[in-house]
Order: sequence, then structure tokens, then C-alpha cells
Amino acid sequence: MTLRTISPQAAQALLAQGAVLVDIRAADERARMRIELAKHMPLPSLQSGATRLEGNHPVIFHCRSGVRTQMNAAALARCTDCEAYALEGGLDAWASAGLPVVKDAHAPIELQRQVQLAAGALVFTGTVLGTTVSPWFYVLPGFVGAGLMFAGATGFCGMARVLARAPWNRAPLS
Repeated sequence: MTLRTISPQAAQALLAQGAVLVDIRAADERARMRIELAKHMPLPSLQSGATRLEGNHPVIFHCRSGVRTQMNAAALARCTDCEAYALEGGLDAWASAGLPVVKDAHAPIELQRQVQLAAGALVFTGTVLGTTVSPWFYVLPGFVGAGLMFAGATGFCGMARVLARAPWNRAPLS
């Protein structure tokens, strides 16, 4: 079984008939914008088989752009015995179609984007300072580049670990 794609408008109609919408993104990704009706089931729990979707209603999986859903279509299809779909264009297409979303502008941006911003800022700063102040500043972009290669090779990103502990990424105490 594979996932057929479904447009946001067709998905909304299917949801009105009882279909289940599943958001496969990580919690930090869905903090800023999400579809209210979507159940949150992160991709790793679905891939491992730890989570299974029971019932006889169709299931529609979505991520932000639709790419991650399509890349993992086979694993997602195995999570249910029902008819399963991938939301074409993901959350971005849903929002572009004018369909309802819940937004929280105060939530921090996704951790991966924070890493990209920090790494880019460090590389840019090191390059500018290396050109204008001292060639020793070129060590900074070299260090960041080595860290990115290490993260890509091992799956461990030290910068992400540091940023995850930043005050803006901590959940408020209740």
C-alpha cells in the first residue's frame, strides 16, 4: 500500500466525512502553525511501528511541504489498514488554499531553522572579520563547516543541543 496524494480542498471534504488528519512533524515544528483538526504523531513513532492508526476512516498524513510525507510514504502506509493519503503540498498548501490554521507568532521557530540561522551568521561574521580584521577569524567559518559535516555524518548536532537549551526554546513553567 502506498499513499495517494490529495489536494487540500479534497482533504477538507474527506475530513468532514470522518477522515483522520495526522501531523507527522516534530513538536517544535508545529508550535508556530498547525491544522487544528490534526492529530500529532511524530514521524519517528510512526516509522518505528510504535504507533498504529486503528479504525475504518481514511487517514491523511501531512508535514510542512509534503516532501517528508512522500519520502516516508511506504512506512506511513504501513501504520494503518485504512485508505491512506498524503496531503499534497502539506501545511503550506493547506494555508495557501485559505483553509483554517492555528498560528502562534510567539512560539520559537523550528530548531533546525535556528541552527541554519546561527551557522549562517557565524560563517558570514567569520568571513567578514577574516577579510577586514585578521585572517585568524577564518577559523570560525572553518569550525562551523567542520561541525556541520560532523552533524551530517553522525546525526549529532552540538549547535542544536545548545540552542535547544536556549531560554526562548524552553517551555514555560505552569
